[in-house]
Amino acid sequence: MQIQFTNLFKLAPEKKKIFKKINFLIKNNHFIGGSEVENFEKEFSKFVGSKYCVTVGNGTDALYLSIKALNLKKGSEAIIPVNTWISTAEAAANAGLKVIFCDINLEDYSIDLNDLKKKISKKTKLILPVHLYGNPSNMIQIKKIINTKNIKIIEDCAQAHGSTINNKHVGTFGNIGTFSFFPGKNIGCFGDGGAIVTNNKKYFEYILRARNHGSLKKYDHKFSGFNSRLDSIQAAILRIKLRNYNKALKKRIDIADIYFKNLKVIGELQLFKLKKGYKSCYHQFVIRTNVRNKLQNFLQKKESQQWYITHIC
Repeated sequence: MQIQFTNLFKLAPEKKKIFKKINFLIKNNHFIGGSEVENFEKEFSKFVGSKYCVTVGNGTDALYLSIKALNLKKGSEAIIPVNTWISTAEAAANAGLKVIFCDINLEDYSIDLNDLKKKISKKTKLILPVHLYGNPSNMIQIKKIINTKNIKIIEDCAQAHGSTINNKHVGTFGNIGTFSFFPGKNIGCFGDGGAIVTNNKKYFEYILRARNHGSLKKYDHKFSGFNSRLDSIQAAILRIKLRNYNKALKKRIDIADIYFKNLKVIGELQLFKLKKGYKSCYHQFVIRTNVRNKLQNFLQKKESQQWYITHIC
């Protein structure tokens, strides 16, 4: 029997609260916007440590709207780590930017700083570091590299809820940070959802309108925007899960410590390494091996004992 990656129906302490809240919202016809969305935005902003938070329909929209907020010239180059989900590059390409792929390092699988330096050109206007698997990219060094350059940073934090660098949450080092609340994420809703965080009021005000057809109120359309709103039910679910998340995060960290302790003695496995002061939310615990097929066969034979590894690189 394979252990499921996620099972929202089996949420132990939260299930009753979530179903009760959903029933309340349906009975009272609360579906789009309203207090649940506004309160979650305030609570998530506080959790991350940003001035502003805007929720949107999904993590891909969060990336796309963030790029649009920067108002970059069409054809500008955006540097993106090659090891990421398609949304990162897709959003940049759809926003009219030229995607330049950058290699990753094999320590924590984030963007490789040496290759990043090589890829920066006069046309580079954006870097999108991805905190993949919850492992924080080296934001301190990235900012030093572009210190004298007119280059913006959007952090893709889709898998990094609770990941920090020196106790500062990822997503707050660059100009904008984006998050996904897809059901499989550490903080996931019962559908699609996303959020954008920033300390820049100009970006905040643009995205606030852009997600709702360029409008803050009915028939007040300042520009042609988009339709990307987090609904009230998803916001309510996320509020409940966010309240319990620190406990869940501690459990993930404790389990990861067990993995590190017991897997490091196996010579055929390579584990990732985190820098001092860097904390991962361990969205996934990823290993590397040169005997991939051998390991897969071994795990398949042990399937009845509930062995499960999310990624084998």
